[in-house]
Amino acid sequence: MKALQRIKGTDDILPPESRLWRYLYDVVHQTMSQYGYNEIIVPMFEYTELFARGIGEATDIVSKEMYTFKDMGGRSITLRPEGTASVVRAFTENSLGSKSPLSKLYYIGPMFRQEKPQKGRKRQFYQFGLEVLGTDSPFADVEGIVLNVRILQKLGINDTQLMINSIGDPESRSVYKESLKEYIKSRLDNICDDCRKRYENNPLRVLDCKRQECRKEMQNAPSILEHLNKDSKKHFESVKAGLDAIGIEYKINERLVRGLDYYTRTVYEIVSSSLGAQDSISGGGRYDLLVEELGGKPTPAFGFAAGIERIILAMDGNKRDEIMDSGIDCFIAVLDTKILTKAFELAENFRKAGLSVEIELLGRSLKAQMREANRSGAKTVVMLGEDEINRNVYGLKNMATGDQKEYPLESIPDIP
Repeated sequence: MKALQRIKGTDDILPPESRLWRYLYDVVHQTMSQYGYNEIIVPMFEYTELFARGIGEATDIVSKEMYTFKDMGGRSITLRPEGTASVVRAFTENSLGSKSPLSKLYYIGPMFRQEKPQKGRKRQFYQFGLEVLGTDSPFADVEGIVLNVRILQKLGINDTQLMINSIGDPESRSVYKESLKEYIKSRLDNICDDCRKRYENNPLRVLDCKRQECRKEMQNAPSILEHLNKDSKKHFESVKAGLDAIGIEYKINERLVRGLDYYTRTVYEIVSSSLGAQDSISGGGRYDLLVEELGGKPTPAFGFAAGIERIILAMDGNKRDEIMDSGIDCFIAVLDTKILTKAFELAENFRKAGLSVEIELLGRSLKAQMREANRSGAKTVVMLGEDEINRNVYGLKNMATGDQKEYPLESIPDIP
């Protein structure tokens, strides 16, 4: 019988790489907590209408990439392709806005898009992100961007560039869209089929096209920044001032609009020079209209999402190796299977004291056990046999230095 295989576009995350993922998750949880964000866990599938309304029916995500199916009740269900729409739905459905004037939420987990698998983006891929709902303060934008930057710094990713822009409020954008459509009109024959559709539905998204022929045609397009009204200009100036005050470097990119229809005012993206053509690590912006669009009360909001696979690819190789090589605190090598009971007792005492411990279960030779300890990345090895039990001690070897020392059986070693 032929062995079953994983579905194309999905990955098994195996040890020791899974240590890297756990480390990244820990950094995200810790940093989000430092900034006062609370984790929200939303379903992996929703009614299709949520994403059609929230992301925009004309977007590539909704029109081409979603995993959509009918359930047994005939309802259209979609595996979540991104996190914001689900968080906003949960915010509205559970009346979080009436419970607190400000909701600071974050999520982490898998997303699903039916597109051609590529480096750093599979059909099942992973993201973390945050959403702050209830304030239109530009300093909520600043805090979100800074938090995103700090996570990347903690992960040792320093070859990044932060790009920011403002796409204004609906009033500013309405004026700009007319100017942009006029510019594109004479170039329709030179842009791709998708962009010709975008021209009709949302011309701003032509600026977001990755095709070279479209990028070339849009090089001299009018700037959105020249069409911002007074309030939008003031908001953007405050965002820049906040980043300047904290010392966060950025570049203004007038062509940056992001790919989703729900953004207003601030948009940003962080790219890494180590990733090649698919260089985007994270991005987001303000979406003051989305909550109302999904049936809630008018609620200003800001958020971002970051791709975990791309972040791991962008991490310094030495940093990745260091994390993957960091194993358990102690491997207990059992020299005689007769003393397994005592070895288990010792292992549990170590674990109760907060140490991570692995114990030999296969009855292998000491040489084979030492190889296993090396493979597991154990910092130390306890050698326990009948002689040690009779003397009420255990031997402890430091795997980095080779130093060996004996400790009383009831004691807990100080492991660096």
